[in-house]
Amino acid sequence: MSGKLRNVFISHHHKDDASVDGLTSILAGKNYTIRNSSIRAKPENQKRLDQNKVSDNTIKRLLRMKMSWASKVVVVIGKETHLRPWVNWEIKEAHRLGKPIIGVFENGLKDQVELPENLKKYASSRVGWRSESIIDALEGESQFENPDGTISQKIDGQNIVC
Repeated sequence: MSGKLRNVFISHHHKDDASVDGLTSILAGKNYTIRNSSIRAKPENQKRLDQNKVSDNTIKRLLRMKMSWASKVVVVIGKETHLRPWVNWEIKEAHRLGKPIIGVFENGLKDQVELPENLKKYASSRVGWRSESIIDALEGESQFENPDGTISQKIDGQNIVC
């Protein structure tokens, strides 16, 4: 798997920005590079978003453009991810666009956490924070793990990409 490059869209709660950097870093350590097209708002833009100065339709259009470019969508799963309506929307939109959707539990999670509703429906893989598992999922190997990397029970409704 030496020297692989993938274009991905990483859906995440903005409090988990450090995990996006960490994900890129652990894969780079395995000679696997991802180019992330997700939105990471600069402070001045975040202020405009917080003040509702950007319409939802504008945000959706921008997210759709960025997601269309990616071959896969990775969802960083943290303790509060299931509460984020934009993450849930991004997952549904990724499914609509026919993108494989890979859930990755944040580093350090040991216990089960609530999953976004659309990730329960549309995930093609869900893995722990281990580079080998993440790379396998990015390469199309469908697998479902718990946050600690152990095998998860199959959940009906999972989206398997052939």
